[in-house]
Amino acid sequence: MEEEETERGRVISLIEKATNSTAAEVDPRLLKAIKLMVRSSDWELRFAAQTLMDLMKREHSQVRFLALLIIDELFMRSKLFRALMTENLDLLLSLSIGFRRNQPLPAPPAVASALRSKAIEFLEKWNATFGTHYRQLRLGFDYLKNTLRFEFPNLQANAVWIQQQRREREMRTREILQNKFEMLRENLSSIKDEIQSTIEEIHECLEIVRTEDESSALLVPLDDEEYEENRNPELQQIRLNSLKEGEKVKENSDNKVIFDMLRELYKLLVTKHLVSVQQWISVLIRVEVDETRFRDATLKDFIDIRNNVQATKKKCEESGCALPETGGNEEDVIWEEGRIEPVENGGLNMPTEATRELVASSTCDKLSEDTPDCSYKDANSKGKSKKKDGGGDLASLRSKLFAEAPIMQWDSFLDNWGTKRDVLANQRGLELDGHWGRVDYDAVISAEKIAELNVQATVYKEKHVEIQPCHAPLSNGKLCQRRDLRVCPFHGPIVPRDDAGNPIYPQDDGRKPTTSQNEEAAKPRPLTRERSPDLRDTGVEHLANQAIKNVRERDKEAAKAREKGERLLKRAKLAKVREHNQAVLREAALASTSGSVAAIEYIDAANEQGATMNKKKPTLASMLRPKVTAKDRLGQRLLSTRARDATVRQLTMGEDMKYRESFPNQW
Repeated sequence: MEEEETERGRVISLIEKATNSTAAEVDPRLLKAIKLMVRSSDWELRFAAQTLMDLMKREHSQVRFLALLIIDELFMRSKLFRALMTENLDLLLSLSIGFRRNQPLPAPPAVASALRSKAIEFLEKWNATFGTHYRQLRLGFDYLKNTLRFEFPNLQANAVWIQQQRREREMRTREILQNKFEMLRENLSSIKDEIQSTIEEIHECLEIVRTEDESSALLVPLDDEEYEENRNPELQQIRLNSLKEGEKVKENSDNKVIFDMLRELYKLLVTKHLVSVQQWISVLIRVEVDETRFRDATLKDFIDIRNNVQATKKKCEESGCALPETGGNEEDVIWEEGRIEPVENGGLNMPTEATRELVASSTCDKLSEDTPDCSYKDANSKGKSKKKDGGGDLASLRSKLFAEAPIMQWDSFLDNWGTKRDVLANQRGLELDGHWGRVDYDAVISAEKIAELNVQATVYKEKHVEIQPCHAPLSNGKLCQRRDLRVCPFHGPIVPRDDAGNPIYPQDDGRKPTTSQNEEAAKPRPLTRERSPDLRDTGVEHLANQAIKNVRERDKEAAKAREKGERLLKRAKLAKVREHNQAVLREAALASTSGSVAAIEYIDAANEQGATMNKKKPTLASMLRPKVTAKDRLGQRLLSTRARDATVRQLTMGEDMKYRESFPNQW
C-alpha cells in the first residue's frame, strides 16, 4: 500500500506540474516522464486517468487545455485508458467543448476557444480511429455533428482528398512522359540526323574560313626567348592575348557568305538543338518504362550528343567568329571612323580631303540635277583632275565656298549636311525582332523631314569681362585692390583713376572718400584664403590631420565592436553547450522511473537559481487577471481624484476672474 501511495503521489505530482504552465504545449520531458510512469502498471494508469478528470473540472481553461493534450497522448496509446475515458465521455465532452448552457467554459476566453477547437478535432480523430470499437465515441460524434450542428474540421476527408489529388497529378505526369517517350522512340533517328547534319555543316564552314585565312595571312615568327628575358608576366600575358586576338578570323567581303551561314547554324544549334537535347534527357530520366534497355541506350546517346553540341559551340566561340548573342536583343551601334582636328579658336575642323569631297558631292548635286549618276566617286575624281589642270568652274566655285564657309562646332546635324536623299526607315541589319506585326522594308523618311530634324543646337556662352580694381588711395600709400562691379563698400562708387589713385575726370572729385573712410579701410582686416596662402596651407594641413584622426578613431571603434561581437558569440556558444549538457543530464535522470520526480525537481530548482530573480514568470493566476490597456491607463489618469480636483479648481478660478472683470464695469 505504501508503494502504491508513493507511485500515485509521483503520477499526480508529474501531471499537476505539467498542467501548471502558461505554455501552449505540454513540456516534452514531463510528458515523456508521465508516459514512462503509467506504462509500468495498470493501477498507475488508473491514477493518471482519475487525476486528469479531476484537472478537467478546474475553473481554468489553460489547465483543461493541457490536461486534454495529455489525455490525447494516452488515449492513442493505451486500450485501458480508452476504456476508462469512454466511460466518462459525456463528462469529458461537456468539460472540454462546453456544449451545455449551464456549464460554459471558464476564463480566459482565448484559451477556452482553443480548448473547444482542439476537443472537436480530437473527437473526430478518435471516432475515425477507434469508432468501430467504442459505441460511445460514435454516439458522441453523431450527437455533436447532427444534433448540435458543430462544424468538424474533416481532417481525414481532407487528407484523403489531398492524397487523391496528388495521385491524379502523378498519373497525368506519368502519361505525359509516356507519350513523349513513345514520340521519341518513333523520331529518334530523324532527331539524331538533324543535329549531326547541323554540327557537320558548322565544322565545314569553320574549315573553309580557316583555310582561307591561312592562305591569305603572312605569319612573321617572333623570337619568344628574347622577350621572356626582359618582360614581366603581365606584359607577357598581354602579348599572348594580343597574339590570340590576331589569330582570330576576321570577316571581309570574300568570306561574308560563309560567316552569314555560320551565324545561322550557330543560332539553330544553340536555340533549338541544345534545348531539345536537354529536354529529352530530362524526359528519359523521369519516365518509368518496363523495358529499360532502350531507355538507357537512348539516354547515353543523348548525353554524348549534348557533349558534342557543347564542344561545337565552344569551338565556334574560340574561333573568333562574330556570332550573334542569343540572350539579348540590343541593337548594334555603328561608328564611322574619321579624324577631327582641333582649331585654335576652340572649334573643330574636318580634314581637307574629306571636306573637299563633301563639298564636291554637294556642288555636284546642285549643278548636275539632270544627271542622277553623279556620285561621291565621280565628284572626287573630277575634283582631283580639275585641281591638277589648275582651272575650271568647279574648282573656282569650290575655292569660293571654302573662303565663305564658317568654322563650326562638330555636331550630329553635320552628318547629312548638304545632302537631299531619302533614308530607309526599316533597314537596320540582321536584327528585326523589335517589330510588332508586318514590316514595310520600303518605308522611307523624306529629305525635307530629315532637314527639319537636323537643327543646329548652340549653347549660350557669356563673354568674360575683366573687372577693374577700385584703385582708391589708402592711408598706407597703397591702392585698394577690391574688384566690385559698381560700388566699393569702403570707397563708394568706382570711377576711373590713374596710377596715383586720383580720379581721371574732374567731376568725380566730389566722390572721393572721406578721411574716416580711409582710416576704416586702412585698419587691418582678417586675412582670407585669397590674401594669405600660408593660412590656406595651414587649413589644408589641419583638415588632413583631422581626417587622419577621424579614420583612426573609426578603426578603433570598429576593432572594439569586433571584439565585443566575438565575446558575445563566444558567450552564446558557451550557453548553447551548457544548455545541451543540461538536456543530456535531464534525459539521463528521466530514464529511470523511480527517480524521475526527484530529477525533475532538482533540474527545475537549478534552472530557477540560474534565472534572473527580477524577471517575473507568467502564472495561471496572471492569465485570469484582466489586461490593462492604454484606455484603462488614460482613464485612470484623467478620472482620478487629483485630476478632478484640479479641474474644479481651474473652473472656479475662471469664474472668479470673469466676475472681477464684469462687476466694476456694470455701473
